[in-house]
Amino acid sequence: MKSRWNDADAAALAGDPLELRVYTSRLLGAEPSLVLHGGGNTSVKIRQKNLFGREEHLLFVKGSGWDLKTIEGKGFAPVRMETLLELATLERLADSDMVRVQRSAMTDPGAPTPSVEAILHALIPHRFVDHTHTDAVVTITNTPRGPERIRELFGERVLYVPYVMPGFVLARHVYEMTRGLDWSRYDAMVLLHHGLFTFSDDAKESYERTIRYVSMAEEQVPTRAAIDLAGAVETATPEPDRAELVAIATLRREVGRALGAPAIARSTRTHEARAFSERRDLAEVASRGPLTPDHILHTKRVPMFLPRELDATSIASSVEGFARDYRAYFDRHATGRGLTMLDPAPRWAIWPGHGTLSFGPTAVRAGVVDDITRHTRAAIDLAERMGGWVALPERDLFDMEYWELEQAKLGKSVAPVLQGKVALVTGAAGGIGKASVTALRAAGAAVVALDVSPSITTTFTGEGVLGLVCDVTDRAAIERAVSRTIQAFGGLDVVVPNAGIFPSSQPIAALEDELWDRTIAVNLTSQMALLRACAPFLLLGHEPAIVVVASKNVPAPGPGAAAYSASKAGLTQLARVAALELGPKGVRVNVLHPHAVMDTALWTPELLESRAKHYGMTIDEYKRNNLLKVEVRSKDVADLVVAMAGPLFGKTTGAQVPVDGGSDRII
Repeated sequence: MKSRWNDADAAALAGDPLELRVYTSRLLGAEPSLVLHGGGNTSVKIRQKNLFGREEHLLFVKGSGWDLKTIEGKGFAPVRMETLLELATLERLADSDMVRVQRSAMTDPGAPTPSVEAILHALIPHRFVDHTHTDAVVTITNTPRGPERIRELFGERVLYVPYVMPGFVLARHVYEMTRGLDWSRYDAMVLLHHGLFTFSDDAKESYERTIRYVSMAEEQVPTRAAIDLAGAVETATPEPDRAELVAIATLRREVGRALGAPAIARSTRTHEARAFSERRDLAEVASRGPLTPDHILHTKRVPMFLPRELDATSIASSVEGFARDYRAYFDRHATGRGLTMLDPAPRWAIWPGHGTLSFGPTAVRAGVVDDITRHTRAAIDLAERMGGWVALPERDLFDMEYWELEQAKLGKSVAPVLQGKVALVTGAAGGIGKASVTALRAAGAAVVALDVSPSITTTFTGEGVLGLVCDVTDRAAIERAVSRTIQAFGGLDVVVPNAGIFPSSQPIAALEDELWDRTIAVNLTSQMALLRACAPFLLLGHEPAIVVVASKNVPAPGPGAAAYSASKAGLTQLARVAALELGPKGVRVNVLHPHAVMDTALWTPELLESRAKHYGMTIDEYKRNNLLKVEVRSKDVADLVVAMAGPLFGKTTGAQVPVDGGSDRII
């Protein structure tokens, strides 16, 4: 591992220790194998004058919820050192009380909750402290001679601490170990099975000690490349066939049932993942436990093992078996402790010959599981070459999973209405389609956005959305898009057929064949092909729904719009038939009829001006030319898309709802 320190960058921050702390924290955060998904924490001790002019000794420690990769100054919680050091002298303290007292000792009540390891940071009498969950160090300690190996490697400048549960118990243990200790003899501390601390009064020295010790550990593992997962280049893998896609969607459905809510499933079919799934000792090594104890909060203790050949029966049996084993695991350790059992759904699965799958209530959470399991697979492989993979005992892992701080979070958050659902929207690069993607994401859904425009690949950013170029008149392209949807998110719950064109006005007597054919192909035939491709996966979805975007021209057509009106009327009729066919199978199909939605690319300022002038209106009057005198925007239609996809319309199918501000021609 190479140092990322830059003297010029650091020199500009030399007068501000907190900004230096942010700088080196981000350097650590740039290395996934050090601080994967929020793992690890950093701190700096600063003396400041308070409002009354009195100097206070403060620990600025990483706040809960912040990631070292992107942390800012406001991500550090300022806590009075006097309080933290006094807490360490207590013989017993519940972690919930520790968190409460730490918050009460903050000088900024608006700052995030301090790390649960704040007391430990305070005990180390150096200005800068860096704590990482380094894969390399933990991998070595997770081998039969792990403690001896790490001591032989690092020597006497490192303090070695046996595994102790994070929080107050760990801080108290280190306090007892180090009373009267000459800290000048040490420049690092290893928490076995947990991670590495380095420290110094100099920011650069503390950071580069981490780099040096991690590099020493990496040199001991059999293959450096295997631990460097962040930049790994995977070989191409074959596209999954239809049977594999159906198996993934079925698996997602069953995991969701065990979870008690829809789940996102990510399929990892890389060469490395498939090779891991074929290990002869797979069931033995992969069931020993996670890479570090904090990973259990994301992955649970063990994966679910799937049979090579999957069908609906074997999938249901596998999920039920995992849930049964999880309940037994809970019963073994929870007796008399007043704990609430977490859901018994697996968080990752191993499918021989196919790779691994990761599950989560959101796309972000499923992605976290996927990243952690990638690192875990590599660590297991390396540890096995070094004598064997040894994780913590089951009881220690249970205590971490059922930590009182985690139990306190239960039931405190309300999930967005569509959390865990997967939606597919066509015509998504602008207008109603774009607004629908945005609204569905805000409601918690993972969304695949399709459009013929190449801009769709960059229209949306962030986790939980996938933009794909797709000409909906190309049936093979639709099939590929549905396949990508299943691979990315595991299934399909909501389909929004929105792609369409509004051709130029032509009376029937002069209607061109090409214009007619093109309009019918885009507005009607492509929608049939889309529904046909999506239907098998909707049947495996969670409370599935189709929301068709039609037009006011269906109930109230206008002259010169034969192609558009007929195509949208045909689409509406297609939706009604779909409601009849799919309703008995649990799939809802409803239709929206928007009108005069003018915040789209179709309505240019010139067109708006000409149409308003034609009717003798101002542009604002033209936009509000309806009974309610309101402007209908893309967002208004999108909000109804979300409502129809959610529980509000849970008992409605075959409905046609206008979104037009009220039209006397329709009423």
